[in-house]
Amino acid sequence: MAITAKELPACPVETTLALIGDKWKVLILRDLLPGTKRFGELRTSIGTVSQKVLTTQLRQMEQSGLIIRTVYAEVPPRVEYTLTELGYSLKPVLDAMVTWGTEYKAKQV
Repeated sequence: MAITAKELPACPVETTLALIGDKWKVLILRDLLPGTKRFGELRTSIGTVSQKVLTTQLRQMEQSGLIIRTVYAEVPPRVEYTLTELGYSLKPVLDAMVTWGTEYKAKQV
């Protein structure tokens, strides 16, 4: 379930974590940064996530305004997911995570 404005924590770090703190949400963001993807493409690129969990996470992110879900009236139905401007604004956060993770891994060798 998406968090309403009244439910958001006072702390900005907590607010960010409330919106993207789940492992799958961060990976969804990572995989949508280059551009639009279909559900099946996301499921494949993320890996071990179940269909149910991915669907739930995508719905929460849509409700939070981070992604747009576009359904095409085709048979079979085609659904695509794209980051909103707000979702894309998280790119520096993910870039910082990449930098930190790379440096951490380099120090572990």
